[in-house]
Amino acid sequence: MKAATATEIKRELKVLEPEELQNLCLRLSRFKKENKELLTYLLFEAADEESFIQSVKDEVEELFAEINTTSYYFIKKSVRKILRVIKKYARYSPHKTTEIELLIHFCHELKSMRPSMKNNQQLMNIYYRQIQQIRKQLKTLDEDLQYDYGLELEKLV
Repeated sequence: MKAATATEIKRELKVLEPEELQNLCLRLSRFKKENKELLTYLLFEAADEESFIQSVKDEVEELFAEINTTSYYFIKKSVRKILRVIKKYARYSPHKTTEIELLIHFCHELKSMRPSMKNNQQLMNIYYRQIQQIRKQLKTLDEDLQYDYGLELEKLV
């Protein structure tokens, strides 16, 4: 089966009754956890972006606290998992600043983690890749936000 284009789907959704549209959304939410999370964001959290960002930051802090620190192998796996979670939540938000804030928080947590990431080259590479990603996304913001986030970024480097 070939998937329809976004334009075709949009056209078809326009002709549906509200009740049919509601049933489609509920059915869509049953198939994947990500679909349900996206619907949750759109319905309940999109209006208050700051509380959404704070809830993701809290979850990231919990995930960092749960890291198995017996070896750098487990630390690296956990850090990558946390980064996947951040990227997933950042995709839900249409705001560019959301991902920047989450990545800056990730870098703060990674930098303050014990044992230190400085003892492992792979963790350092993950850290520097995220710093580069933040810098790249900063260029798309207006100058005031670039300056504000640039100050926070300098604290990390």
